[in-house]
Amino acid sequence: MKIALFAVAALLTVAAHAGEAFRIEKDIAYLAPDRKEKADLYLPASNPSGARRPAVVIIHGGGWTGGDKGAAREINIGTNLALNGYVGLSINYVLASTNKGTAKATWPQNLHDCMTAVRWLRKNAERLQVNPERIGVIGGSAGGHLAAMLAVIGGKDGLDPQGPYGEFSCRVQCAVDLYGPADLSGRLHLTMLGRSSEEAPELYRAASPVTYVDKLDPPILIVHGTADKTVDVGQSRLFAAKLKEAGARHELVIVEGAPHTFHLQPKQRDLRPVVLGFFDQHLKAAR
Repeated sequence: MKIALFAVAALLTVAAHAGEAFRIEKDIAYLAPDRKEKADLYLPASNPSGARRPAVVIIHGGGWTGGDKGAAREINIGTNLALNGYVGLSINYVLASTNKGTAKATWPQNLHDCMTAVRWLRKNAERLQVNPERIGVIGGSAGGHLAAMLAVIGGKDGLDPQGPYGEFSCRVQCAVDLYGPADLSGRLHLTMLGRSSEEAPELYRAASPVTYVDKLDPPILIVHGTADKTVDVGQSRLFAAKLKEAGARHELVIVEGAPHTFHLQPKQRDLRPVVLGFFDQHLKAAR
C-alpha cells in the first residue's frame, strides 16, 4: 500500500494548498442507533450556488471480514470525488469477523448496510445539498461486489431492508465495480455466508451479482487488473458478458499489469478520467 499512501498524501497536500478545497466529517452515524459502524463524509468546501450536488457511496474491501472506511484507497476515492464536486460517503458495514477473530455470517446484513447508506443520503439530501436523484456507488474488491449488488438488485428480488429510512429508495443511478467478484458459486466457503457452497449452492447464487442482471440495470463501470491474483480478471469479464447479453449499459476497463488492490491512480494508469468521467456522464450531465 506504499504507492496508495503516497498518492493520498499528495492529494491532501494539493487540497491544503488550494485552501480547503474539500472537508471531511468523520464517524457519522448512518445506521440504526444501536449500530457501531459509522461513515465518513467527503464534502466540497463550498457550494455558493446552492445547487444540489451528486453523491457517491464508497464501499471498502477486505473480503467481507475486514477493511475500513478510512483506508488509503477509500481516502483516495473520497478525496477525488470531493475535489470534483461530489459528496462522498465512505461507510463501514457489518463484517464477518469481530476484533477477537470470532467468525459470524453477515449476509445479507452487509448489503443492507450499503443500501441504508443510499437511503441516508436521500434522507439528508436537503441538509447536504445532495440531489436525491443522482446517487452512485463505488467499491473495491468485496466492496466492488457489494457495489455491483446495489446496481443489479431491485424490489422484486426481496433483498431490500425494511429500515431504517424505509420510506426512501435504495436504488442507485450508476455503479463502479473495482475488481469485485461477480459469481460466488466457485468459492468453497465464505465466512459471510456461514455455510459452504457445497452445503448451500443457492445461497452462493443468491449472493452473486450475475444472478440479477437485466436490461433495466443502471450503467455499470467495471475495472480490473490483469495481474490480479486474488479475484481473477475472468470474474469481471463474465460480469460484462452477462450485462451485454441482457442489454444492460456497461463498460469494462482492463488495466494491464495492475494487481488486485489499487485506487484511482495506480502506477499502471491514471483512472481518474475514466471513473470521474463515468460519474460525470451519469450523475452530472443534463437529462
